[in-house]
Amino acid sequence: MGLIDKLRAELIDIIEWVDDSRHTLVWRFPRFNNQIKHGAQLIVRPGQAAILVSQGRIADVFGPGQHKLVTANLPVLSTIAGWKYGFDSPFMAEVYFVSTRQITDLKWGTPNPVMMRDPDFGPIRVRAFGTYTLKAQDPKILLEELVGTDSEFQSDEITELIRSIINTGFADVVAKSEIAVLDLASNYQNLSEKVRHLVVERIDNEYGLEIPQLYIVNISVPAEVEQALDTRTSMSVIGDMAAFQSYQLGQAMPVAAGNPAGGIAGAGLGLGMGMAMAGPMLSGGAPGQTGPQAPPPPLPASWHIAENGQSVGPFTPPQLAQAASAGRVRPDTLVWTQGMAGWTSANQVPQLLGLFGASPPPLPPAVESG
Repeated sequence: MGLIDKLRAELIDIIEWVDDSRHTLVWRFPRFNNQIKHGAQLIVRPGQAAILVSQGRIADVFGPGQHKLVTANLPVLSTIAGWKYGFDSPFMAEVYFVSTRQITDLKWGTPNPVMMRDPDFGPIRVRAFGTYTLKAQDPKILLEELVGTDSEFQSDEITELIRSIINTGFADVVAKSEIAVLDLASNYQNLSEKVRHLVVERIDNEYGLEIPQLYIVNISVPAEVEQALDTRTSMSVIGDMAAFQSYQLGQAMPVAAGNPAGGIAGAGLGLGMGMAMAGPMLSGGAPGQTGPQAPPPPLPASWHIAENGQSVGPFTPPQLAQAASAGRVRPDTLVWTQGMAGWTSANQVPQLLGLFGASPPPLPPAVESG
């Protein structure tokens, strides 16, 4: 191989970029010290744009297709280099490929809560996260404002800035929307589009980028607010709270009264809950009836009895009734409960008169027949 053939082999005659990365926005063709051959083939694939830079100035921009680099196709470069009548010699130029397709798997989120005024709950903090897509809208502005002399520019180098712009736009849109927190979910699409427009206005002219799609996936409130909302929802589902309480008492009464470990306390609790449930019914109302009702009777007292000169007890009313049936408690048995001044015979306590059967009245005198 002669010297001329060797020099020709050093010249670049095919310029292309096979993009195997989904996050590369700009890539510079590795020319090194080689020169571009006059008449070289520039191959620009779909979703790409090629920019030639000469002497630090952006020269010509090529879209998808196969281009032959000759004077007719390089008007700006020819003017910069002073080739007015064509040229056959190699030329020096940097070739940048710009990806113009969408980068789809990008996410954003609010690092700090955003304050908003809710018509129901007042000032409240919300967080949000979502996804967006990124695309090079103007390759020349992108190259001038962000890339500079970098040989490669990834989307990760701009995502932090874009996320900050999205967060600012989201805070502005939510604060001005005056939408209640409970209604935000039904307005995700409308809010997403408003946020996208704010972001595009900022990055389109400044950085040559476009946000084709932006979505709000979720807007959340603090955990304590979620618990309050759940409680409010539960109360709405229950509806009549009095009926629900009566139902709860009815379910708990047999469990409490039948608990062997509860002893006297369990029996008294069961009786007390039964009386609490029966109170509205005895007064002519229903367990779930609303409106003025008589207050429920107090829980039954505990009783002590005098037996063999000693105080024995306490006894609940059911246990006292059982002792009366067995003859252990008689009308003359001394009893005492809290609130009484001293020991009193059982037949002198109005609450205990029902423990002893009423004595039948004396028979009328016999009438003598005449």
